Amino acid sequence: MRRSLPSLVLVIGLSFFCGPTFAQEKGGDDRTGPYDGVQGWPQPLPDKGYIWGSTGGIFAETPNKIFIGNRGELKLPDKLPRSFNGFWGSFGEQATGVTPVFKNCSAIVDASGKLIEAWTQWDHLFEDGRGPHSVLISPYDPEHNVWVVDDIHHQIFKFTNDGKKLLMTLGVRDEPGNDDKHFKRPTDIAWLPDGTFFVSDGYGNTRVVKFDKNGKFLLTWGTPGTGNGQFNTPHSITVDRNRRVYVSDRANNRIQVFDENGKYLDQFPNVTQPYHIRVSEDGYLWAFSGPLDKFLKYDLQGHLLYAWGTHGTAPGLFWAVHQFSADSDGSLFTAEVFGGRPQKFRPRQGADPSHFYKPVPLMPKKSS
Repeated sequence: MRRSLPSLVLVIGLSFFCGPTFAQEKGGDDRTGPYDGVQGWPQPLPDKGYIWGSTGGIFAETPNKIFIGNRGELKLPDKLPRSFNGFWGSFGEQATGVTPVFKNCSAIVDASGKLIEAWTQWDHLFEDGRGPHSVLISPYDPEHNVWVVDDIHHQIFKFTNDGKKLLMTLGVRDEPGNDDKHFKRPTDIAWLPDGTFFVSDGYGNTRVVKFDKNGKFLLTWGTPGTGNGQFNTPHSITVDRNRRVYVSDRANNRIQVFDENGKYLDQFPNVTQPYHIRVSEDGYLWAFSGPLDKFLKYDLQGHLLYAWGTHGTAPGLFWAVHQFSADSDGSLFTAEVFGGRPQKFRPRQGADPSHFYKPVPLMPKKSS
């Protein structure tokens, strides 16, 4: 059957404006967005009777090396309910409500979720606190040094990639403050290509702090409040290729935008408690809303383009993702503070690739 000219024009026009088409699945409910959850990931910890605790951070250095900021292990009850799926959230209570054993706080797993390394020599740093808040690697660091933020003890640690050496400590343990040498519950870090970095500070303070690549204090901005340049829980921070700084102003339900010296530029209003934010390689801002348990994709002018995610404790669902990351193969990793688990997701065959989070790639690692 021959199409009329108007029909052909309509088809061509839709293809031009909508982009390439993708096969749509029959049925389904799109609970996990453009991804499929990887069952049985991560594998259980080797300590019998204990499981992963509240998970503060996660970072995929490679597809086969994923750092997990584990807020200690949780002891299982003697009798497990039939609904237990291997993680604390399936008990119907938050993993943050249980006293952990501070062991395997900095864990590394492979692509299958098997524990391949644990920096138990540094577990003592997190005792009497609540464990790592976030774990990060600068995309511009050829050494792939690992940074861990500890909000409770008001400190930030920089380790060698193998965890053998502690290279830098910022902040003074158990001494909160808002000067050039102290934090009050810092939360996240973002870098410029020259190694300059920004810290969101945090639960106690209401500011951003800027340091040079050696950890020398440069400047700070932010005060308590709801006005432009004011904060209520700056919880996450990220930078775009034009050196604009985006700050998750969590309790004010917005994301604020600044230049690299703290000049207010813009804001994305009405973003429900953005827990974690990242500018992607392809120039979008991704956020995770804790109360909504959804990923949110925005253009850099703040327009919402896409959202996905479902609340729950079954595999593939979310309960308060605190940090997310992705590897070079496209797999997505999430760390849940309430659900008490990391999760791994693979891109679903046939899904629209514009719906995948694409991280800024790491600089190639310098050979040792």
